[in-house]
Amino acid sequence: MPVPKAACRWRWLVLGALLTAEAMNVLDATIVQVAAPVIRAGLGGPESAIQWFSSAYTLPFAAFLILGGRLGDLIGRRRVFLIGVAGFATASLCCALAPTAGALIGARALQGTAAALIIPQTIGLIRSMFDGSELARAMGAIGPVMGLSVILGPILGAALTHADLFGSSWRSAFLVNVPLAVAVAVLAAGPVMREDRAARAPRLDLPGTGLVVLGAGLVVYPLIEGGAALRPGWNAALLVAGALVLVAFGLHQRGRARRGRVPLIEPSLFGDRVFPAALATSALLFAVTNGLMLVVVLQVQLGLGRDVLSAGLTLLPWPVGMAISAAVVGARMTPGNRWRIMFAGLATLFAGLLGALAAYLAAYPWLAVALLVSGAGNGMATVPFFTAALARLRPHQVGSAAGLLNAVQQFGGTLGIALLGSVFLHGLGGGPGANAAAALAFGLALVLLAATAVAAAFMRPPARRSPERRRAAESELSRL
Repeated sequence: MPVPKAACRWRWLVLGALLTAEAMNVLDATIVQVAAPVIRAGLGGPESAIQWFSSAYTLPFAAFLILGGRLGDLIGRRRVFLIGVAGFATASLCCALAPTAGALIGARALQGTAAALIIPQTIGLIRSMFDGSELARAMGAIGPVMGLSVILGPILGAALTHADLFGSSWRSAFLVNVPLAVAVAVLAAGPVMREDRAARAPRLDLPGTGLVVLGAGLVVYPLIEGGAALRPGWNAALLVAGALVLVAFGLHQRGRARRGRVPLIEPSLFGDRVFPAALATSALLFAVTNGLMLVVVLQVQLGLGRDVLSAGLTLLPWPVGMAISAAVVGARMTPGNRWRIMFAGLATLFAGLLGALAAYLAAYPWLAVALLVSGAGNGMATVPFFTAALARLRPHQVGSAAGLLNAVQQFGGTLGIALLGSVFLHGLGGGPGANAAAALAFGLALVLLAATAVAAAFMRPPARRSPERRRAAESELSRL
């Protein structure tokens, strides 16, 4: 039902509220990366807490994202959105007031769960307020806002922590969410944003969600804790158990679909190799980028003993390069050249990481240039990736595919923080020095990036045969 004309002028303000909510959720996935060493210094806790400050947010964010979308379909997107915003504000306040590292990690998990309720609702709510050309304009604002939020997260975290507003140090990075969330809730609760839900409400797959949460947790926990908190052999045992639980999740989804019940993940997405390859590409790419951003920050603060602002400025060339290349690629990309651009981006990212590896080994005189090139390659690869990943999908698959891609992106980022962060921290503790530990993490990232390129190659659909070649093949078969 269209919005009354009298309320039209308010729709764009409400759109701003929706985009602000999305920006808050994406920002909080990366905002503590730069501040994490400062937080740990203030709250104490084991060294692995540095990784948990980020992973405790992104892991439930990824695990509950699809369930959050289903809840919006079932009980109303506006209602679930408001519940998520209220939960996010409350969890942010708990983060800001956390007295211990454990309390902060628990509050971050609540934040990530609330974010999983917010993000899936925004597209449906925008569609309920706009149509025609206005809908295209409104939807077109999502990409730039999300991209800018990813870029600004670490920089904003560094700036707020360094500013030490009213003696709040890192706590202001969470306190800033509270007034923003209140403003978003006030606008969303008004008459302009009407309730919106699916015409046919799907049934929830709670066992499937439980398997995802358990499997992902079993995989991430030993990667972060490593040998510090686990006996020898337990790491491998937990990783194998996590993998088996995720396999059980896949079997559960197939069985649920065979019984005619709605699974958590649309099974038709796996009808060919393209979309599964896109999921693998997304997980690996975001593991590399998110994990290395944390490594750069840790090398500056823990290795060199510099402050949080120095860490933010060291990392700055990466998001600058990413922003520039994404803008250029977005203006020039066409369906005919997107594959060339994506692989050129991966090659550029590889060159940048190789340069950073050499810079760390040679006391990094050109590290800023290497990070700028890395960011440019990251932006160049990311823009065509999402277009290519969704290009062959049918209309009824797009919503499920977008949600799954987003979830896998968050999970991949969590794995990268766990794996590359642990490689750096263990290398630093082993005594070879901060530069050597960073070089070790960047070397592993190069291996992961090579695997990313292999996965991306499988995203490209098989070339269609011309009619003449198809007729010749059919004629040859008929003679056999």
